[in-house]
Amino acid sequence: MSTLVNHEADSKYRQQTFKEDVALTETERPCNGQTYRIGAVARLTGIPPDTLRVWERRYAVVAPIRSEAGTRLYATEDVGRLTLIKRLVDNGDAISHVAALTLAQLQERSRGLALMPSVETDRPPCRVAVLGPTLPTLLARDDARVVPLGEGVELVGAFEDEHRFHAAIADLRVDLLVLERPTLQLDRIAEMSDMFTASGAARGLVVYGFAARAAIERLESQRIATKRAPVDAPELARLCAALHGSEKAPTPEAILDGVDLSSPIPQRLYDSATLARIATRSPTIRCECPHHLVQLISSLVAFEQYSRECENRNVDDAALHAFLHAATAHARATMEAALARVVEAEGIDI
Repeated sequence: MSTLVNHEADSKYRQQTFKEDVALTETERPCNGQTYRIGAVARLTGIPPDTLRVWERRYAVVAPIRSEAGTRLYATEDVGRLTLIKRLVDNGDAISHVAALTLAQLQERSRGLALMPSVETDRPPCRVAVLGPTLPTLLARDDARVVPLGEGVELVGAFEDEHRFHAAIADLRVDLLVLERPTLQLDRIAEMSDMFTASGAARGLVVYGFAARAAIERLESQRIATKRAPVDAPELARLCAALHGSEKAPTPEAILDGVDLSSPIPQRLYDSATLARIATRSPTIRCECPHHLVQLISSLVAFEQYSRECENRNVDDAALHAFLHAATAHARATMEAALARVVEAEGIDI
């Protein structure tokens, strides 16, 4: 008798699963907010549909609503919650331990993942390249391409000539670039910034003889460290190791992980009319930044609207367009904050 009951239950579950794979028509879609079918949720969160169904039955991780045809419909908040739970489970938490946590608790526990210390023994050495008139001769004592400067630091390129530097730097996979300059002036900062960009290095160090204070401040505002000469090999090795161990720029994957669909879309700081006024008013300095920022924000606003429309019209790709909508909105909010600082600095009356 028990076997018969289990068979009937399994049969009903398979029938319900089949219903959920039927395409959702526009008339079946609830009108009180964006919802997603189980396939779209699986693509967005990385949780296979079968796993998602098991988590719902056993642990009640979310409670999707049902359409008239019996199809599961997940709200945006459900997608955000499932994304956090998947992240925690992938990092070792048992689903039974995190399923009942509130959204705030899940967010707090997920934030802790980024604070976990890395294993120093697994860290590769810092790959350093040097360009300047004297440091290359001081550091490169032989013809070997990789020269150990100290524990965890390797010199992979030493250049006195800028042409050789530009020809070789892209292939060296540099972590830190050291530029040696007898003097530092503001009109050379852009040139040095281009060198750091060309190197692909995560961090930079400028060793200088004499410098204008404004030039040092400009470099430090770009997260480029400065050190007055003279610097010997052991001191340079210590500086490189310290910079390599400092905070690194987030990877694209980490940035995308930070786009949480459970969070509300940021409200616009400036409407279109205000943006137009800002673009035409720059009274204190001759700077095109307000105009360019307005153009950039306007483009983001347009794509934000476009992705939201796609999210509502394209059932199959709704999850992808919901993500694009959220990511664009957060980018727009970031640039609006930058524009607000420019408006304040230039004294623009809006």
